Amino acid sequence: MKNKEKKERTAQIPAIGVTGEQPSCNTYNTIISEFHPISMTELYENIYPLKLPIVEGFLNSGTYLFVGAPKIGKSFFMAQLAYHISMGIPLWNYKVRKGSVLYLALEDDYARLQQRLSRMFDVESSDEFFMVTKSKTLNDGLDLQLEEFIKEHEDARLIIIDTLQKVREAGGEHYSYSNDYEIVTRLKEFSDAHNICLLVVHHTRKMEAQDSFEMISGTNGLLGASDGAFIMQKKKRTDKQAIMSIVGRDQQDQELTLEFDREKCLWNKVKSETECVLIPVEPILEMIATFMEGRSESWRGSASELLEAIPKLDVKSNVLVRKLNVKAGILYKDYGILYEQLPRTQDKKEFSLTKVEKLIN
Repeated sequence: MKNKEKKERTAQIPAIGVTGEQPSCNTYNTIISEFHPISMTELYENIYPLKLPIVEGFLNSGTYLFVGAPKIGKSFFMAQLAYHISMGIPLWNYKVRKGSVLYLALEDDYARLQQRLSRMFDVESSDEFFMVTKSKTLNDGLDLQLEEFIKEHEDARLIIIDTLQKVREAGGEHYSYSNDYEIVTRLKEFSDAHNICLLVVHHTRKMEAQDSFEMISGTNGLLGASDGAFIMQKKKRTDKQAIMSIVGRDQQDQELTLEFDREKCLWNKVKSETECVLIPVEPILEMIATFMEGRSESWRGSASELLEAIPKLDVKSNVLVRKLNVKAGILYKDYGILYEQLPRTQDKKEFSLTKVEKLIN
């Protein structure tokens, strides 16, 4: 992607729960500095953007690889995922954050897509599920095409690129670690700027490996630069069941057993070998949520004033502020409360708490 302008250091949680719209990259004021060390104390004084879930406990914002052997059923799953997100329908037992989806089905044509989707969903259609069968490459302007889609669909949640080979630079079939790392880094910069998910379909290599993720075709640069990867494998091509292994920076590693319904062409979850680890409830957030329940308007004040309003918050004011800075994303996502720092006055430093719509209900 093209180089972004350097931005300010302080980053606020985007108000997606309020408007339902996808913010522009300027919303975040993210730290993008070549070399600017900050102390641990400064780190805790800032609020940083939340990695928003697309499918809770399964798929987050960021750039992910979806890897499997050819003709294993990847494209069916891509269509299934896109349909569920665009309709706001839970995927198996995972809650979904509804929004627009763009599917770059670059190995298909519209006739094949029509037949595939009608087998999967009959004629129940989604107005927020968009698809194209041709696009530019990354070096030829794909980023501008994706930018245009996001401008027109501010609730964009997911863009699927099927496949990576179709959008990378023309040339030989062998790429270096640096080239692989660079191409995924460019995609990641785009997904991070818009707080969406880019899911990039790719193929496994033919040679077997003990670690499933070592079977990703190409170098380790692809996985190294991405936020995570999904590997879909079958013991035999004719098997109905497949194993989906999931690894990521911002989510719990999982291994799912899936079964393909050949009549409806849908993947069903059979079991999960590794359940998501639940983050312990933070008592401070629970007390603040209870305090905000009976309020119809935002609360505004200093940390000392909040401690007076909620006596059970038995912490020092500076500790409370740091806790809120660090947990702002969780407070927003799980409790529907937007915490914002306000401009400092001569008298005191204030913040506000505002009830908003939860990201995933």
